[in-house]
Amino acid sequence: MSKLNVRTTLALAAAGLLAVAVVTAVWVGIAASKAPAYQPQITAYAYGETVTVEPFMYCTVRMEDCRYGETTPLTVPSGLPVQLSLPEKISGSPWLIQLIYQRPSGEQVDRVLSFADFPDGARAITVDSQPEPDLRLVGIEVQLPILARDTATGRETYIPHAAWSIVTPEP
Repeated sequence: MSKLNVRTTLALAAAGLLAVAVVTAVWVGIAASKAPAYQPQITAYAYGETVTVEPFMYCTVRMEDCRYGETTPLTVPSGLPVQLSLPEKISGSPWLIQLIYQRPSGEQVDRVLSFADFPDGARAITVDSQPEPDLRLVGIEVQLPILARDTATGRETYIPHAAWSIVTPEP
């Protein structure tokens, strides 16, 4: 029976480590290829509560591979602000925020904010929940718009390819 010398032992150990590294790299590559595509999230804060807002709708800019989610609730007492934290994937793009207010009569009043209303790359946005005494914030929708053309009329308009939706019930 022959003894393994130090060189042979080191070569076998190196070959074993290399085999483990290759198997691990292949396994990680397969797992990463099957992982769902990253969809940015918004963080919203009001009245001591923080929520993570998943996309309500998220499509490619060609309006393909659309995924749909749900509206996220965030309790907002009238008069207190809502703070939104936008990830770079949103803040670095042209975005719109549709604010939906309601009067005591039930009449809906819409207001729109856009990236143009804030400094370039703004990632923190504060929304007034009661800009007038008789208005109450009932919803917020952050949108990433794209230009779309009606093939029948040739009219161009903007539509969202991604949206994050928040409903703001009173406590």
